[in-house]
Amino acid sequence: MTTATLDAAPAATCANPHWEHQYLDLMRRIWTQGDERVDRTGVGTRSLFGATIRFDLSGGAMPLLTTKRVYWKTATRELLWFLTGDTNIRALCAQGVEIWTDWPLDRYRRETGEAIERKDFSARIVADEAFAREWGDLGPVYGKQWVDWPTYEPAGEEGLFRRGPGVNQIAQVLESLKSNPGSRRHIIEGWNVAELPAMALPPCHKTYQFHVSDGKLSCLLYQRSCDLGLGFAFNMWSLALLTRMMAQQCNLEPGEAVWTGGDVHLYLNHGSLVEEQLSRTPSGEARMTILRRPESVFDYRIEDFDVSGYAPQGHIAAPVAV
Repeated sequence: MTTATLDAAPAATCANPHWEHQYLDLMRRIWTQGDERVDRTGVGTRSLFGATIRFDLSGGAMPLLTTKRVYWKTATRELLWFLTGDTNIRALCAQGVEIWTDWPLDRYRRETGEAIERKDFSARIVADEAFAREWGDLGPVYGKQWVDWPTYEPAGEEGLFRRGPGVNQIAQVLESLKSNPGSRRHIIEGWNVAELPAMALPPCHKTYQFHVSDGKLSCLLYQRSCDLGLGFAFNMWSLALLTRMMAQQCNLEPGEAVWTGGDVHLYLNHGSLVEEQLSRTPSGEARMTILRRPESVFDYRIEDFDVSGYAPQGHIAAPVAV
């Protein structure tokens, strides 16, 4: 598909626009007008700075892309893992989820020189607890900051400090939503500057702000860096899912999921993905039912979520830049 073809591709119609046209229009703009940049991975990207996509969560609607298959159960397992505060990939690998495996695997290969395959590395992480402790930890990534943000308190002698109790931001925001819904401080933050060097990957989806209006809970996510071709689909799903879970726990209806990206990019080696996806037309709508209300937001299980009406077009494979 040529640039001219991409420029001529149909945009959203005014009659009944499918939400996904926001995504496809952004993809087209990046690919045809984006600034070509050398990035951390060395692969190179085309990038735009500053973008917003909005999705109405009413009626059980969920933002699953239809122009390619999105593995929503994998994204859900990741979100539930975040809420445990765990930072080791072992629990994910045990569920067949390998979206975080590439970073520990890359470190293992570099430091040992062993050219182990990913599936074999994941299997060893699951089978060998000591191996998982040594090689499977990602550092204080998302979940650690969400439910156990570190604090420090004076240790009695001048200039000495010891670890204090961790801050559970999720629990704090839930309480503030219930007790003071009009607050402008319903924020969950992942960007802990002091701990960034210890993280396998600094948080991309970094700041969540919740907002209550007319009995509905909305959430705006600020994402500093977004791989639109691969990562966005999971990020948008997780934003909507977390909003629904928080809304249920607060006896509120879901409102809007508002996604805002800083550096939004497409990798230069994703050309075939871009061309294939932009040739497709969005159709249909996924809806989700939460089958029970757990005692807390930390008690949801994968079996609690039922998705209906999702009929995506085929999966589009593309390499991940580590």
